[in-house]
Amino acid sequence: MSKIVSISLLYFLVMIMLGCGNGEKNTENNSTPSQNKAETSSQKTKNILIFGNSLTAGYGLEPTESYPSQLQNRLDSLHLPYKIINAGLSGETTSGGNSRLDWVLKNPVDIFILELGGNDGLRGIPATETRKNLQAMIDKVKAKYPDAKIILAGMQVPPSMGKKYADEFKVIYTELAQRNEVALIPFLLENVGGEVKLNQKDGIHPNAEGAKIVAENVWQVLKGLLEEYTG
Repeated sequence: MSKIVSISLLYFLVMIMLGCGNGEKNTENNSTPSQNKAETSSQKTKNILIFGNSLTAGYGLEPTESYPSQLQNRLDSLHLPYKIINAGLSGETTSGGNSRLDWVLKNPVDIFILELGGNDGLRGIPATETRKNLQAMIDKVKAKYPDAKIILAGMQVPPSMGKKYADEFKVIYTELAQRNEVALIPFLLENVGGEVKLNQKDGIHPNAEGAKIVAENVWQVLKGLLEEYTG
């Protein structure tokens, strides 16, 4: 009788050990899909590179007030897998941007927003040179990241620069967008440029309220290029 009890007890202990072993194995397997999901989510994050001057850099604003930061907040609130890279540099011209771009393009790019030319206009740089530099930058992005979507942010110069120059400058962006088949923001500072209450004391750079409108101007074009956005 004691032999039967001993065998039964041994069998019971073996079954407990096997049960524990299976529990550990199942726990390990259950954690794997979660880890894979996190890794997959991370891999799907796409980069939006905004390449520009002080308008993009957020001159005179708190970092959170710049239009790229506001766009990132909007993307996050919609749970869209995009990361904005702010590559704005105060004082940048199209010539300087063209020289700097190769280094910036070391980061993978899914959407490229080109916001340059404003400083060219304020300095009276010939429109032909601005056009040439913008085209060169578009070419570089297409060559390195053929699948990247490109947005060209249109700029205008104040009337004080002369009507002839202002007209020549304004059409640069429309013509380049059509020629290269890229998206166009007709005028980045629409409803902001020239509005005293929406600009800083220099009359050139948007204040916090103005930056909100600029972010909206960009969003109206950007949202159409976001594959995951259905709003």
